[in-house]
Amino acid sequence: MKLRRALSASAATIALLPAVTAAAPAVAATPTADLPKCSDVGKQSDNFLEGRVFGIPKSITLGTDWTTYTATLTNSSKKELTSFTLTAELGSHVYNPGEKDLSPYGDLQYRDTAQHAWKTLRRADGDAGGTVPAPKTLKPRESVHLQLRFRVSKDLPMDHNYDAYTGLTGSFADRYNGTDCTDSSSATGAFYPRES
Repeated sequence: MKLRRALSASAATIALLPAVTAAAPAVAATPTADLPKCSDVGKQSDNFLEGRVFGIPKSITLGTDWTTYTATLTNSSKKELTSFTLTAELGSHVYNPGEKDLSPYGDLQYRDTAQHAWKTLRRADGDAGGTVPAPKTLKPRESVHLQLRFRVSKDLPMDHNYDAYTGLTGSFADRYNGTDCTDSSSATGAFYPRES
């Protein structure tokens, strides 16, 4: 009798699991976050993604005006890219001691076409950028297109030249010598900030 009750309780628990799982919120962490980078395990990038950006000028004026552009990543390989994630970035290359990154002084947004609204991307450390919605797989010749916009505050210290950039990075799971790893490619454009 006790065994029958235990089996009935187990069956009821198993029957409830799909409903509980379906009701659980989606996890925000990227599936490839725990995998090493393919470059860390010795694999050279295969450039599976072809990137393009349209609309980023060579220079932008500091202030409140937005610069809108489009970024596209296309799977140019013959294989399906799995665990695909998409991140948008706004920053600058730092070459010398004392130089600052432009990112904390910038704002970056992507166009949410489903809600017809601009959504701000800001990391926990205050830098402009973050993960944007993307399909989990990208088939051969399939593309993702995203409209983005950015601006840089007048508070940006202009005590050195900024080699700034903005764009998209697509990451996906790959395999090298029996090791699962994460590879990525970007579609970015460069610009220089200037005072008005």
